[in-house]
Amino acid sequence: MKNTDTKEEIYARLPETLLPWYRANARDLPWRKDREPYHVWVSEIMLQQTRVEAVRGYYERFLKALPDIKSLAEIPEEALLKLWEGLGYYSRARNLQKAAKCILGNHGGVFPSDFDAVRALPGIGDYTAGAVCSICYEMPTPAVDGNVLRITARMSGNTAPIDLPETKKAVANALKEVYPKGHCGDFTQSLMELGACVCTPKSPKCGECPAKDFCFAKANGCADKLPVKLPKREKRVEPRTVFLLECSGAFAVCKRESKGLLAGLWQLPNTDGALSPEAALETVSGFGAEPIELLKETHKVHIFTHIRWEMVGYHILCKEKCDRFLWATPKELQSTYALPTAFRIFLDEE
Repeated sequence: MKNTDTKEEIYARLPETLLPWYRANARDLPWRKDREPYHVWVSEIMLQQTRVEAVRGYYERFLKALPDIKSLAEIPEEALLKLWEGLGYYSRARNLQKAAKCILGNHGGVFPSDFDAVRALPGIGDYTAGAVCSICYEMPTPAVDGNVLRITARMSGNTAPIDLPETKKAVANALKEVYPKGHCGDFTQSLMELGACVCTPKSPKCGECPAKDFCFAKANGCADKLPVKLPKREKRVEPRTVFLLECSGAFAVCKRESKGLLAGLWQLPNTDGALSPEAALETVSGFGAEPIELLKETHKVHIFTHIRWEMVGYHILCKEKCDRFLWATPKELQSTYALPTAFRIFLDEE
C-alpha cells in the first residue's frame, strides 16, 4: 500500500492544491458571474439531481422572469411551475417560493447572512446552506454532496459508506477544519469542480488531478472501488396507461392530487395498469369523451427516484370535450400549463 499521509494531512493539503487549480480551470457558468445570494441559492436548488448543461438555460430564463426575491414570492404558482417545467422534482420550485415569502416576511426581503437562518428556510438543507454561506459570505461552511463525498473517500481511502448520515457529518467536520479564511467560496467551488470534471463517478481522470500526488486511490489503483455505497434499493415498477385525448384541436388535461408523486401538477389522464386498446377505448367512453378513433399507441418509460413507470399511451380522437377535463390547445400547453416530463413525452411524439 502506498501513500502514508494521514487523513488529516490529506485534508490539510486540499486548499493549497485545489484553489490555484480551480482559478485556472473553472468552467464559465452563469451562476458564477457574481455572488448574489439569490442567484447562488436559485442555482444550487436547480442543480440538485440535475445536470449542469440542463440547468444553464433554465437558470437564465428564471432570473429574467424573476429577477429578485420579491418577484419570486409574488408570482402565481401556475406560472412558477411553468417556468420550472421539465426540470423535475417540482417541490423544489414550490419550496423556493415558500422560502422567498419567508424572506419577505421575516427578513425584510433580504436574504439572511446567518447559517442557521439560511438553514431554516423551506427546502434548504445542510448542503445548500453551506454552499450559499461559503460562496456568498465567505463562511467556513462545507457543502457536502455526492461529489465531495466521492473526492474525500478517494483522497483519504475512507471506506465508510457515503450513504450514511454519520459519514457525511464526519466529512463536513473534517473539511470545516481546513477551510481557508478569505477563500471559502472558491474552496467550496473547487471541490464541486473537481468532482464534476476530474474525479468523476466513472473513469476518473486521475492523471489530470491536481491532488494526484497525495491521493490514496491514485496511489493504490482503487479509484473504481471508492466510494463505498450501501446496496441500492430496487426501483418499484408501476405499469400505467396514459390517454392523449384530442378533440377539435385541444387535448385533455387534469390536475393530480395535492399529495404524493407529482402532487398538484397538471397531467394527461391516466390510470394504473397497462390497458389493452379495447379496454382503453372503453375507459375513455366512461369518461364521457366519446372516442371516435384510436390514432396511435406509444410505449414509454419514465424513471423517478424510487419508481419506474412503464407506460402505454393511447392517442384517441374524441367527439366530446367532456367536463371531467380541461381541454388545452397545443399553444396553451406550451405557454400556460406545466406538464411533467412523464406526460409531456407523449405530446412530443405528435
